[in-house]
Amino acid sequence: MSSENERQGGGPEGGAPEQLALIRETVRKAKVPKAKPRTWRGAALAKELPVARVVVNKGVLHLDQFFDYAVPEELDADAQPGVRVRVRFGAGARHVRDGRREGGGLIDGFLVERRAESDYSGPLAALAGVVSPERVLSAEMLSLARAVADRYAGSLADVLQLAVPPRNARAEAKPSPEPPPRPAPPEPGTWARYPQGPAFLQALGTGGAPRAVWTALPGPHWCEEIARAVAATLASGRGALVVVPDGRSADRVDAALTALLGEGRHALLTADSGPERRYRQWLAVRRGAVRAVVGTRAAMFAPVENLGLVVVWEDGDSSHSDDNAPFPHVREVLELRAAHDTCGFLLGSTSCTVEAAQLVESGWAAPLVADRTVVRAAAPLVRTVGDGELARDEAARAARLPSLAWQAVREGLKTGPVLVQVPRRGYAPRLACARCRAPARCGRCAGPLEAPDERELSCAWCGTPEADWHCAECGANRLRAQIVGARRTAEELGRAFPAVPVRTSGRDHVLDSVPGQPALVVSTPGAEPVAEGGYAAALLLDGWAMLSRPDIRAGEEALRRWISASSLVRGQDAGGTVVVVAEPTLRPVQALVRWDPVGHALRELAERAELNFPPVSRMAEAIGRPEAVEAFLKAAQLPPEAQVLGPVPLPVPGPGRPRRPGDPPVGEHWERALVRVPPGSGAALAAALKAAQASRLARGGGDPVRIRIDPPDIG
Repeated sequence: MSSENERQGGGPEGGAPEQLALIRETVRKAKVPKAKPRTWRGAALAKELPVARVVVNKGVLHLDQFFDYAVPEELDADAQPGVRVRVRFGAGARHVRDGRREGGGLIDGFLVERRAESDYSGPLAALAGVVSPERVLSAEMLSLARAVADRYAGSLADVLQLAVPPRNARAEAKPSPEPPPRPAPPEPGTWARYPQGPAFLQALGTGGAPRAVWTALPGPHWCEEIARAVAATLASGRGALVVVPDGRSADRVDAALTALLGEGRHALLTADSGPERRYRQWLAVRRGAVRAVVGTRAAMFAPVENLGLVVVWEDGDSSHSDDNAPFPHVREVLELRAAHDTCGFLLGSTSCTVEAAQLVESGWAAPLVADRTVVRAAAPLVRTVGDGELARDEAARAARLPSLAWQAVREGLKTGPVLVQVPRRGYAPRLACARCRAPARCGRCAGPLEAPDERELSCAWCGTPEADWHCAECGANRLRAQIVGARRTAEELGRAFPAVPVRTSGRDHVLDSVPGQPALVVSTPGAEPVAEGGYAAALLLDGWAMLSRPDIRAGEEALRRWISASSLVRGQDAGGTVVVVAEPTLRPVQALVRWDPVGHALRELAERAELNFPPVSRMAEAIGRPEAVEAFLKAAQLPPEAQVLGPVPLPVPGPGRPRRPGDPPVGEHWERALVRVPPGSGAALAAALKAAQASRLARGGGDPVRIRIDPPDIG
């Protein structure tokens, strides 16, 4: 009531103002149940389904369960399954008032279910609030997150952190567009180059769920072929999800889908989009306005409605393995989605990983490959430093750029750009004594010396400059490059071909594309730009540096990098040539010459089976301080068939070295133990490790131990 009404409604003695004051005082003193934003003391509960089951945002394993909360009547309409909520957590049973639990700290969570009764017999705390009425967590996504958490011995809350992006209020307030009508089924296009390609598209277009491991032909057509597979799925009334390793690949698939279907039919989910635009696109997918998604690693959990196809491109790329707990891999998550949603599955790459070969060998997926005659025509001619070259140039085997490589560069520059792949970036990443070849070490921390800049010599670990270096073995003071970086290679080639422009592409500056004019393009693996019309030739330098890594995947990874770069070169019919500078008798080099990544993967799979190594077996790693790892393994109730390998000490990281998530702290001695089980026991192993970790965390004692299922690097 306004003050003007107060003046007009009073009697001669002014009784109305006194009566109004009395009413206000009565209301102020009345003990009416009233909801407060943080604590609900005596607030009325919802009449129907007054219990909310919530997963709280606590990633610790011993709290990996649902918690029941009371639903206040004022939140009844908004507190629906799938919304974000705020709850009080950690109050304890002693903080109870009028039958309601109070206190505790505010924490975020997701409401997953409304129930009539609670399984918990004690007093319940009430929901503190509903963050937003937007339902961001579906029952299907919750089931998938639970399956991923169980497979990787992690918590549901950690998986939901990866699956559901942070809220953006402005993006949430904007409505999503209406879903477009179904597109027409696409023509096979370049899928006709594969014998089973048109049948695969037809199966997707008619509502089928084919599973295929696709060995793509070299060239630029792979993104268009993915777009046609997505279009065929959309034509059947279902959704599609494509996950690629980086933003450049996502942009290529995005452009191919736009050219084929037009604007508004798919969403692009990458880190480059920004939080508001990314969340707006994600909401459009969740609301059903968009049924096709292209994105990088985080898009593997995109909530596509009525999912009909999942696609992963280049599954061997390390970007597909998440660095956050519980460390899921895109390939495994999409396999789970294909099984849970009964949808199509397409694993594509110009190369072939051992895991992809196992999917075919087990019968879970069918091979999708081209005939050998088509492969030979599409692939470039691959040459190595063989016996004939050695007869003409005896120093060719030891030379970094033998005469064969110089000849390929000269011939290639006549018709177009030439790609030069160098395993390392920088100028001279590793140095050695020019006289005795002993590695150059820092006098302070014994770290390797490097020359990121031509004029400065410094330690790669602690960064200390080294102005007056002398070899500790022979006393010499001259250095030579042990591993030459991309910048030094570009400088050498620039002096050899002064009239040709030289471009570099690496971690600090990655080129998306280069024109088709003659030029030298020096790139590190994975940063190769696309050339208009394809490269005329390519040099794959320092092959020994990639093959000599102490890793079981060294040969597979080197072949994948080589084939990825060689796929950007023109085919044999157009005169494309690739020269690989590596020992020609090695298996990965021979697989590159024959362009047979599938054969190489099958042979690697057979050897892994003999050694009982992944992916034939399931394996987990435990990393931490020696005493912590030992105590953890003793407490874990491992399956009877489990075999413990190690523990073995990890390299002690020095100061100034780059650290990956989960690496030991500087100067600390950590150990790693591997636990191996045969096929069929992977779920039991994950459950045992998760239970042991949860028990340690519940007791709250001891140093941390990091658990990772199926680690990408096992040495």
